[in-house]
Amino acid sequence: MAVSTWKARNWKKALPGIIGDLIQVSEPPLKHLYIIITSTFKNIKMKKKIVVLGATGTVGSKITEVLLNEEQYVTVIARRTEKLEKFRKMGAEIIAGDVSDVQLLTNAFSRAYSAFLILPDNPMAENTRAYQRQVTSNLIQAIENSGIKHIVNMSSVGSHMHEGNGMMAGTGEQEVRLNQLKDVNVLHLRSAYFMENFLRIMGMVKKMGFHGTVADGDHAIPMVATKDVAEVAAMHLVNLDFTGKRVHAVMGPRNYTYRELTTIIGKAIGIPDLHYVQIPAEQARQTFLSNGFSADFVTNLIEMGTAIQSGFMNYQKRDASTTTPTTAEAFVNDVYLPAYNR
Repeated sequence: MAVSTWKARNWKKALPGIIGDLIQVSEPPLKHLYIIITSTFKNIKMKKKIVVLGATGTVGSKITEVLLNEEQYVTVIARRTEKLEKFRKMGAEIIAGDVSDVQLLTNAFSRAYSAFLILPDNPMAENTRAYQRQVTSNLIQAIENSGIKHIVNMSSVGSHMHEGNGMMAGTGEQEVRLNQLKDVNVLHLRSAYFMENFLRIMGMVKKMGFHGTVADGDHAIPMVATKDVAEVAAMHLVNLDFTGKRVHAVMGPRNYTYRELTTIIGKAIGIPDLHYVQIPAEQARQTFLSNGFSADFVTNLIEMGTAIQSGFMNYQKRDASTTTPTTAEAFVNDVYLPAYNR
């Protein structure tokens, strides 16, 4: 069989790094060239346009970084874009805005294969649930107007309940409302309690010598490092491996108590007798109010913590698909300790 040598300059532009200067194919050349190109495309992970909300947050920032490192086309939306300059340098499109701007969200979603949604907190909201419902309405309107087909929605373990669980009642309601969307694939990422939440009370350790929240210190719940959550979210956003309406829980390596995490932190920072204190709800309430948080937001925040002992965060089943690798010890050594020593 005769062999023809074909110049492939145009194909090089279309398939950079895949087809060389010359392609040698057997006669008839077009048939075999088609086979080569078809076979090559099967092994390519095609780049996708992906929108990430909350890119300045603990999870959204990590998702954005994972996606950019995977060379995806990423659009991030945030009110304070100065925090996102590193992502711009990595190739992200940065849009200044927030979840109140339906048209902006619609425009961003209309060009995307998938989007990551998150229900942001608003400590100043006089009515927390009304605020959450308005945000959800804005997101739904933008999804419907844009025609986007794949949504990864940030939720939480405990969101199967719609009352008695504080903030999670809002994420639970958002799940239900997103499930009403027609011809849109939605995956609810029910995350465990973030290990990073212990960073927020680091000042208490330094100033007062103990850890404390309103939660029961001896009730074990799933806890997860946010980098694990981000990796799972990014996987779904890229692979589009879900149809219909689904829940994927992300629960960390195992369950921990607040007291156990406190002990792990204490050993790492050189305070082996660091102890955990369950703070009275009213004392916590006054502290939050003095920081300018609205009364209703504080009520939801405290209810979320005090309800842990009811077991509402232990509802999700743990199996291979919900278990992630980063242990509390690894988190403390890699994240908490460097932050503590700064």
